[in-house]
Amino acid sequence: MSSTLQVQRINQINHTTSSGGTTGGSAAFNRKQRKPSWVIAENTGGDQIPLPENLLHHHNHSVAANQCCSTVFQAIDAPIDSVWSLVRRFDEPHVYKHFLKSCTVIFGGGEVGTLREVHVISGLPAASSTERLEILDDEEHVMSFSVVGGDHRLHNYRSVTTLHASPPSSDGGAGNGTVVVESYVVDIPQGNTKEETCAFVDTIVRCNLESLAHIAESLDKI
Repeated sequence: MSSTLQVQRINQINHTTSSGGTTGGSAAFNRKQRKPSWVIAENTGGDQIPLPENLLHHHNHSVAANQCCSTVFQAIDAPIDSVWSLVRRFDEPHVYKHFLKSCTVIFGGGEVGTLREVHVISGLPAASSTERLEILDDEEHVMSFSVVGGDHRLHNYRSVTTLHASPPSSDGGAGNGTVVVESYVVDIPQGNTKEETCAFVDTIVRCNLESLAHIAESLDKI
């Protein structure tokens, strides 16, 4: 079973070359000059977002019968470098994830394989979570972590977050903002349904990304 991030259609954007033609898919020198092609992705809530095709595979999850997955989008009015500087800090997720009250790195130094232990604020059905950094790609702006232990109900949780610049405007101009796409897969806790689990996790992720947007936009104005 694939992720709930569904591709609506491929939207190939042709760009004019210096000789007046369009870029050809078979010419190596033209392929190097092509801008990323875009796909229109949709999550379970019906939200649609243009997504660079080269990032799509990060959000294709293998989902078992006792698991669920979902995807949340967030547009941010700040440059991608500003947003990424917050997202990439595996040792400081509580800077924008306000459901966390503290984080301690217990193994590693920020490279893939680093382990952190986060503690959750009171009022949630969790106390702590031990998490492993799976992907940290500064070039493609991709970060992924998995939950490997702790006192919580979200077992086998894995999250992937990608950032890309806002899609080109209708007149062909480059986008100045950032779009964050976060997808996850997680076991459905005993006694809960797929819908209940996704609704709960979606709410947490959405609040985190809204907080990220507020902080990044505030920093960009300084």
